[in-house]
Amino acid sequence: MDSFDDAVTAPGLLLSDLEDHLRHLTHQGRDPGLPWRRHWWVAATAGTTGRRGVFVWDRGEWATVLASYARANDWAGVHVGLRDPLRVAVVSSLIPTHQSAVVGASLHSPLVPTLRLDATAPIEQTVAALNGFAPRLLVGYASALRPLAAQQSSGRLHIAPQAVMSASEHLSAPAAGEMAAAWRSEPYDVYAATETAGIASPCVLRRRHLYEDLVVCESVNVDGAPVPPGTTGAKLLVTVLFSRTLPLIRYELTDRVRLGGHECPCGRPFRVLESVEGRVEDVLHLPANHGVVAVHPNVLHEVLDELGATGWQVLQLPEGLRVLLTGSPPVDTGTVESRLRDRLRRAGATPGRIDVEHVHNLYRTALGKVPLVRALPYGAAGEPPP
Repeated sequence: MDSFDDAVTAPGLLLSDLEDHLRHLTHQGRDPGLPWRRHWWVAATAGTTGRRGVFVWDRGEWATVLASYARANDWAGVHVGLRDPLRVAVVSSLIPTHQSAVVGASLHSPLVPTLRLDATAPIEQTVAALNGFAPRLLVGYASALRPLAAQQSSGRLHIAPQAVMSASEHLSAPAAGEMAAAWRSEPYDVYAATETAGIASPCVLRRRHLYEDLVVCESVNVDGAPVPPGTTGAKLLVTVLFSRTLPLIRYELTDRVRLGGHECPCGRPFRVLESVEGRVEDVLHLPANHGVVAVHPNVLHEVLDELGATGWQVLQLPEGLRVLLTGSPPVDTGTVESRLRDRLRRAGATPGRIDVEHVHNLYRTALGKVPLVRALPYGAAGEPPP
């Protein structure tokens, strides 16, 4: 962002002008699906890694962005035609600067009727809207879809989507299982980013394949050297082949990704994305007997995913960890604290204070996402938002 005006290839396209446009979208209620100056589509990231990123696409590039998201539907066998409109409900962010809002507004048409819902809205309101809309495709954050699966199983929500797609958040195995039970079909876990649009999505066998004709992905170690197939890297470097207005070449995403080979019975030639293990920012740095130890979020998943709660969140505070649980069935907080402390000790940490509590709502970012881990560097001052 510091060098945006030098990096952008379109003469006269300035970051300050794009920022003004984004402010107008937010405060004046403009339709985010309409092109700015009749030629440009603009979206911004949430800035969770330290600074908000602003990205811009011309008409041809934006068509490719939309096509990359449509590919996920096609690979899942969800088709659209003149006689078969695709009714899509998206439960994510209504903030008009978020790419999901811009994409949803761009796609909305008689061919793709689109209902955009706020992931932070009361569940009763979302259920009523979905029951009235009856989507053929349900898309949303995992943290929004899991409570909806519970509503479906209880009979309060009664929709029959052809497919359910989880995006933008970690999809745990228990959450995926609850969605599969509710809608009689395993959810599709789509991997995407504002900077790249779609990166990978599952085939009908639920194996995620990279969009290698659109994005070059390199899983690398902390020094930027490629890691072998089947090995989880420290970060992901992406080169977006269609981004010419704002070139992104070996652009760093802090996701820990494991890439596989090309073999899949579905016959697609693209490499398999075996796992996305969360961002470097999700790693806890906790005190240990001899300094500080890095604790991967998988350690937390091992304990907290099996609780049966609708959701969980771990906040790292200067004095220790605060574990938030939401939904039912209720879980004994003392048992959770004991299990988590034991697992963290086996990971080499001496975590100190661990407070476990039931809450009505988890902390969400400005874009409505629920970060499972809000980590502070060990010894840092300050506190994550409550």
